[in-house]
Amino acid sequence: MRVVIVGAGILGSSVAYHLSLNRDVAITVIDEAHQGKATLAGAGIVCPCASKVTDPDFYRFYAAGGAYYRPLVSALKEKGETEFGYRQVGALVLADTDEQLQEIEARVLPRVANVPEAGEVRRVGAAEIKAMFPPLRDGLSALYIPGGARVEARGLAGAMMRAAQANGAQLHQGHANITAEGSRAIVKLDGKVIDADLVVVTAGAWVNQTLTNIGASIGVVPQRGQIVHLRVKEETIDWPVLLPQGSHYMLAFDDNRVVVGATRENGVGFDCRLTAGGQAEVLNFGLALAPGLADATHIETRVGIRPMAESVKPLIGHLSGFENILIGNGLGAGGLTMGPLAGKLLSQVALGQTPDLDLTPYAVRSL
Repeated sequence: MRVVIVGAGILGSSVAYHLSLNRDVAITVIDEAHQGKATLAGAGIVCPCASKVTDPDFYRFYAAGGAYYRPLVSALKEKGETEFGYRQVGALVLADTDEQLQEIEARVLPRVANVPEAGEVRRVGAAEIKAMFPPLRDGLSALYIPGGARVEARGLAGAMMRAAQANGAQLHQGHANITAEGSRAIVKLDGKVIDADLVVVTAGAWVNQTLTNIGASIGVVPQRGQIVHLRVKEETIDWPVLLPQGSHYMLAFDDNRVVVGATRENGVGFDCRLTAGGQAEVLNFGLALAPGLADATHIETRVGIRPMAESVKPLIGHLSGFENILIGNGLGAGGLTMGPLAGKLLSQVALGQTPDLDLTPYAVRSL
C-alpha cells in the first residue's frame, strides 16, 4: 500500500509514525513548511479534564487524546526519542473566589472520577500555589490535577517523524499539487506524480488551499495565536501548568523558560505578523497573573495559525466525494492534546481497521 501524507505538523507526523509500524505501507510525506504553522508555535498543555468546552463529542475525543499520551511517550522512548519536552508536572486550575473554585470542581471532578491517571485531584491554597509557581500573585486558590502535563509541539512532531523515517518513511519539502481523475486524487511534487493508493491531507489551516484544485473545501478557518516566551532566573522544570479563568494560560519548560499564551484572533486570515496589540494582550495577562515575571527576559514571541473547525469538533475520516482522500483537521487550540491520537485513528482508517474511537461524529464533508 502506498500512502502520501500532505502536511507534517503534529497530526501528519503522527499518521506517518503509526502507519510506519506496518512494514507493508510505503509512506511519502510532503510538507510545505508554511510560515505560521501551528505546530511550530504551539506549547502543549495535556490536561483535558480542565477543558471549558462542553460539547460531548469534542470532550470524548479530547479526553481520549490526553489518555493516549502515556502509551505514546513510552513507545517513543523505546525508539530512543526522549527530547520533546513532555513532563507530567501537574496543572493548577486557578480561581479568584470560592464560587469560581466550586464551579471548577463541578466541571472537573465528575470527569476525573474514573480517570486514575489524573491523580489525586485536590484543592490547594495560596501558599502552596506560590510554592509551586513562585511568580504568581497572592490571593489565588486552585484545583490541583497531578496528572496534568506539558509537551513541546515541534519536538514531539519531530520525534514522531524521525521514528517514521527510521521505519522507512520518506519526507520531502515542497508543495503538494493535488488534482483529481474522477473521484481519485493524484499528487504531484515538482511536476512528478507520486504514486499513491491513499492520500492523507493533514495540512492544518491551509487545508482548503491544498484542496482547491479538486474543487473541495471543508469547514475549517484560520485563527491566529501569538504566544510569548520568557526566561527567568529560577529553575522551572517542575513548575505546573496554569489554567486560569478565561482562555489564556501559562506553563514552563526545562530551560528556565516560561510560556504565556495566547491570543485567539479570528478574521485575520494567514497574516503571521507579530502585532503590538497581540503582544500587549498576552503580556498584560501574564504580568497581572504573575507579577514576579516583570523582570523576566523576553526571548521570543511565536505566531501560529490554528485550524479551527466551524463545527467545533475535529474532522477525521474520508473526504466525501473522493474514494482515496482522508482528512485530519479542525483540532484548533486542542491540537497538541488530540493530534497524536488523531494520527493513530487516521492510520487505522487507512489500514481498513476499526478505529479505537467511533469517528461518526467527526465525519468530513466537502462544502
